Amino acid sequence: MAKRVGGEEISSMENGGNGVVTLLFTEEELREISGVKRCDDYVEVMCGCTSHRYGDAVARLRVFSSGELEITCECTPGCTEDKLTPSAFEKHSGRETARKWKNNVWIIVNGDKVPVVKTPLLKYYNKSLKHAISQNGKACHRDEFLRCTECNKARRFRLRSKEECRTYHDALANVHWNCSCIPYDKFSCDDEEERASRRVYRGCSRSPTCKGCTTCVCFGCEICRFSDCSCQTCSDFTKNAKG
Repeated sequence: MAKRVGGEEISSMENGGNGVVTLLFTEEELREISGVKRCDDYVEVMCGCTSHRYGDAVARLRVFSSGELEITCECTPGCTEDKLTPSAFEKHSGRETARKWKNNVWIIVNGDKVPVVKTPLLKYYNKSLKHAISQNGKACHRDEFLRCTECNKARRFRLRSKEECRTYHDALANVHWNCSCIPYDKFSCDDEEERASRRVYRGCSRSPTCKGCTTCVCFGCEICRFSDCSCQTCSDFTKNAKG
């Protein structure tokens, strides 16, 4: 059942039979944002990403209190892409300068396209990153490599943010992963492989050529584990975190 509060549609979904709605954002924070729909565990708004070649790709962004961001694309009537991360949506839209989703994904605010980073919508996303960093002392994820199943070339994955960790996590689970699947750059099997002398640098703050230590190897945190993933690793982490 839906009702309206301050001009916004609020959907009261069943939650243990009490239909309680949790307000993740104040009316003031969302007042000028278009297409707002509040539900009991997330807020949904209209969003989009613009490609110089293909124009605007319109979608719906869901913001959860956990910090998770989920996008359902509506670029065409027949588009079936949903539950996309912002970076995956950025690639799907054909945006030429990918890997900057916070600036490239926009929200309609007072009739204008405004980068999502300039809205209050990322406050839970940012809070989840800060919490993970405070739990671990710092974001301790070194770069990882994955080999293409077609050309066998090793490709680097930076793991400095939750989005980057999710990209690597999903790629690792894809048994058919290849160079063209990389969301933030236009790679192909024809591109040269990174030199072995360069691959030894993995981003450890303790030692540039570290082969793995407690500073740069993470065994599970809120940045690299995902509540919406059903794999055993994420499921175990989510279960233990709740416990």
